[in-house]
Amino acid sequence: MADFGIVIHGGAGTILKNKMTPDLEKEFQEGLTESLQAGYDILAGGGTSLDAVQKAVLVMEDNPLFNAGKGSVFTHDGKNEMDAAIMDGRSLLAGAVAGVRNVKNPIALARLVMEKTPHLLLARDGAEEFAKAHGVTFMPDDYFFTERRWQQLRESKLVESLRRAKAAEAEIQDSDHKHGTVGAVALDKSGNLAAATSTGGMSNCRYGRIGDSPIIGVGTYANNRTCAVSTTGHGEFFMRAVTAYDVSALMEYRGQNLAEAAKSAIFDRLTSLGGTGGLVAIDRQGNIALPFNTPGMYRGFFLPGGRPETGIYAP
Repeated sequence: MADFGIVIHGGAGTILKNKMTPDLEKEFQEGLTESLQAGYDILAGGGTSLDAVQKAVLVMEDNPLFNAGKGSVFTHDGKNEMDAAIMDGRSLLAGAVAGVRNVKNPIALARLVMEKTPHLLLARDGAEEFAKAHGVTFMPDDYFFTERRWQQLRESKLVESLRRAKAAEAEIQDSDHKHGTVGAVALDKSGNLAAATSTGGMSNCRYGRIGDSPIIGVGTYANNRTCAVSTTGHGEFFMRAVTAYDVSALMEYRGQNLAEAAKSAIFDRLTSLGGTGGLVAIDRQGNIALPFNTPGMYRGFFLPGGRPETGIYAP
């Protein structure tokens, strides 16, 4: 147990060591560590859990390795559409945005929705209009372009074409680059919990698809009575399982501890639906949980008296 701390994820999926170069693995580890350090410094200085999770997520949004902000995947039409959410465990207030384009840091916009409007979720044109009214930083399309994500879109379209031609299933069917997310949960010295999640969505998606990340109780949830949770994986399944709230409910109504509740939410409920992914969580006593049912999940935690701990592959 710890009196404060932070836990993060940078996405879950088919992350295999034999497909990862040493240099790329090092870059991911450094990106996770930078995010952890940024959030931890706020907490160690007496800052709020809300500020800590926002900062940790913002650091990953600015890193092109992760599927959020600058590193967001492309839709079928070659656009970047982003979602984000943040929640305060003390007040149960939350803010979220969905389907926004060209916003440099969607997590900052979600925080503004929470603090500057009576609403919880703003989407697309309305969210962007609100962002401009509040001086949020926008970036041109070129800022969000990364060759890695563009090639992933091409691969995804090729697989789609092969499927339509009734070809064999492709190996990248459930790869980590098809869908990914970043997220953070934290406990501050005042005993308050917070959660934040941001994503570039699912590669090659159509029809204005929105996933679980900006939906409170699904991809993001925080309640001082129980825990803070951020999820990552195939969003349609997390929506059906209401996974983030499920962890909290299992603790509050069944009396399970954090480890039991998080494990049950992923390995019993989500898995039984056929869903893949994971979550990170922290409770009001500073206990943490990082379960996932995929070959890997970019993840890390930083607790007092320790150092930033990061991981990529399944144990």
